[in-house]
Amino acid sequence: MNVRAPALAKTHRLDEATSTFAGDVIGDLSQFPKKLSPKYFYDAKGSELFEQITVLPEYYPTRTEISILRERGGEIASLIPQGAALVEFGAGATTKVRLLLERSRFAAYVPVDISGDFLKAQAAGLRRDFPALEVLPVAADFTAPFALPEAVADMPKVGFFPGSTLGNFEPNEARSFLRSARDILGQGAQMIIGVDLEKDERTLYDAYNDAAGVTARFNLNVLERINRELGGNFDLSAFMHRSVYNRDRHRIEMHLISRKPQSVRVLGHQFSFRPGESIHTENSYKYSIDRFTALAEASGWQVKASWTDRAGMFSVHALTASAS
Repeated sequence: MNVRAPALAKTHRLDEATSTFAGDVIGDLSQFPKKLSPKYFYDAKGSELFEQITVLPEYYPTRTEISILRERGGEIASLIPQGAALVEFGAGATTKVRLLLERSRFAAYVPVDISGDFLKAQAAGLRRDFPALEVLPVAADFTAPFALPEAVADMPKVGFFPGSTLGNFEPNEARSFLRSARDILGQGAQMIIGVDLEKDERTLYDAYNDAAGVTARFNLNVLERINRELGGNFDLSAFMHRSVYNRDRHRIEMHLISRKPQSVRVLGHQFSFRPGESIHTENSYKYSIDRFTALAEASGWQVKASWTDRAGMFSVHALTASAS
């Protein structure tokens, strides 16, 4: 399939990033069951909606992780070498990273994110508030290999991966990501990572089905993005948000459910939906401390220290790259 075909380009000229988006969307919607990658949630609007989610009363992960970073910040900082470069995989709002920057003497900060416009805006704010810090944003898909700026080549590297984003990966994908991060950061690297913990199903359900409907709008926004960037004709009112907990697989699953029989076109491709048919848009795996430790060790990392909140809802881990 060539999404750059001249007939399609007449109405939608695709740059490299958008062409990749198009290829993934058409490929994923052609599968059964249908799916979409959660990395495409985070256009400018999606990023803004996610920031709204993080302050909802039902959504515990953000405030709980922030409380750990605040309360244990001194201990975390004591493990980080002075003059290191902090590389954040999937950088969003700067609330969490500021807690590290305020406690540790980093020489550079490298935020990596697929949403270039959002990334630039956040980087500008950090340059203003941390004038001695070299801020070097990289617009890239952090789930794939990318090059770090030459300016940080000789600095010790510390990865930062907060927000339990690791849970969005299938277990084999999580191993691949952690191995890739180890390769990108290099020998002797460290990593600070947030991991959501297993808990009662009611708390999990409420966190992904908020009463205000913000998570629903966040989920539906991926269809709006397809319409806007790829010329799709999704009727957003014909789909509804659904999140359920899959107990056997230790994960929340997020879906968009077709309310009726319908047909949708994207870049000349037609996709039919039955009533009740799902587009699977995201998983969010929940870990025990032991399961995460085993995952880290299988991926070339050693867990140097771990911290949880008092209720055991969330965890933050300091990793160090294993010797090759």
